[in-house]
Amino acid sequence: MTKPVEFVLLIDDDSATNFFNGMMLERHNCFDNVLAVKSGEEALSYLISAAEGSSLKPDLIFLDINMPGMNGWEFLDALSRLDSKVSEGIKIILLSTSAHPEEVRKSMSNYEVADYINKPLSMKLLDSVFEVHFKERMPSTP
Repeated sequence: MTKPVEFVLLIDDDSATNFFNGMMLERHNCFDNVLAVKSGEEALSYLISAAEGSSLKPDLIFLDINMPGMNGWEFLDALSRLDSKVSEGIKIILLSTSAHPEEVRKSMSNYEVADYINKPLSMKLLDSVFEVHFKERMPSTP
């Protein structure tokens, strides 16, 4: 049976964080397929191929802010310059260890970002993400 959130893309340069967050998502009863990539560039390439129909398009992206090379903000800038069909229908949630969440929330107003949460993911956080952003996808019971 397909879960309400069919596909999640994790973008984080840290392999251990991707492993842990992927494990949490796979154990949760509302999130199905998970793909982890280690850079913004890799994520953009994947999203372009998904928009062209050669890959599954994510419903949700968890995006790390502080990464070498292309950081999260640069990824968002690059994504905003692409055709809207690349990002259409995707919720983006910033996932960070930033010590200044208020600054991050202010900065989010410049981007199409749905939320900001602190690492690492937990079942409680994933319950909240689902409740706030995807509850309408839960099949109703008769």
